[in-house]
Amino acid sequence: MRLVLASNNAKKLAELRVMLAGLAVELVAQGELGIAEAEEPHFTFIENALAKARHAAAMAGAAAIADDSGVCVEALGGEPGVVSAHYASVPATALDAAAAREARRRVQDAANNALLLQRLQGVADRRAHFISTLVAVRHERDPQPLVAVGRWPGEILHAPRGELGFGYDPLLFIPDLGRTVAEMDAPLKNAHSHRARAIAQMLALLREVWRV
Repeated sequence: MRLVLASNNAKKLAELRVMLAGLAVELVAQGELGIAEAEEPHFTFIENALAKARHAAAMAGAAAIADDSGVCVEALGGEPGVVSAHYASVPATALDAAAAREARRRVQDAANNALLLQRLQGVADRRAHFISTLVAVRHERDPQPLVAVGRWPGEILHAPRGELGFGYDPLLFIPDLGRTVAEMDAPLKNAHSHRARAIAQMLALLREVWRV
């Protein structure tokens, strides 16, 4: 079964491919099919994930899966939330200077992290969690989308730690594991992450409902 991933994030694609390896599913990024990213105008993760999945399914004429994820900080009322990937405003010249998509993403990640630390200056409550909302549809008008949600609680450090991962990984410290997400190798991260928790739920749904 071909399943189109409604994302062009190479690292997210790699993570999902590993986690879906037990199913008879060929996961294909929408960019490989020439599909542009969908608009994400909504205030909630589930609405944006559904919009992205329906868009990819319509453009590809195939089943699609979308992940809308981010970090929510308690003291900031849930910010950055759905705008986690573009929390900070980055000058176009800075983005243009980075030739490749992943290089541009690193520029944005650094700006996002810096802004989050600035917003939390002097704030004692550092509780936060990563959240991943997965939505899968069989076709554009599927009336019964599959929905799975995973949360990974931690706390925001005062400075980044670790060189692995992406996004806010260097800032989110997981007390149970004694390290930031950016200090975890792929097997450890994939065993505990918000996306792993959402994927576990989604795997069960795909087997039960879609009989994959």
